[in-house]
Amino acid sequence: MGDIEIGHPWSRPTPPGTSMGVGYLVISNHGDNDIKLVSANTPRANHVSIHETLMKDGVMRMQSLESGLTIPAGKHVELKPLSYHLMLEKLTAPLKEGESIPLTLQFEGAEVIEVELSVQSLDADTKDTEMDHSGHGMEH
Repeated sequence: MGDIEIGHPWSRPTPPGTSMGVGYLVISNHGDNDIKLVSANTPRANHVSIHETLMKDGVMRMQSLESGLTIPAGKHVELKPLSYHLMLEKLTAPLKEGESIPLTLQFEGAEVIEVELSVQSLDADTKDTEMDHSGHGMEH
């Protein structure tokens, strides 16, 4: 996969009638240049956008990252609850626990990467499924 490594791509099940889902993953940039996640798509949603959850004046709110999400050279960025995440908008059908959702990630400065989001139960402990960093330092 070159200089880009994708770890633990996952999502949550959605109740029937819910038109939006989420996508989480870890993007590691082992290269010498910054890259930027500029878009994503899946056949399971009409549109996928990149969002950030922020606390402002004591209120939690989401904002779309229109210009993309930068992953600095030699670093990683984790898309996780209450932080950066992908919004799967206008789902074609509810996301069900145990299924895999194909997802295409487009980068500026790196190749297109295909992954599958593993739909995990709402009470799954995501800390037990961290990716193996094989001795790579973890920094934010």
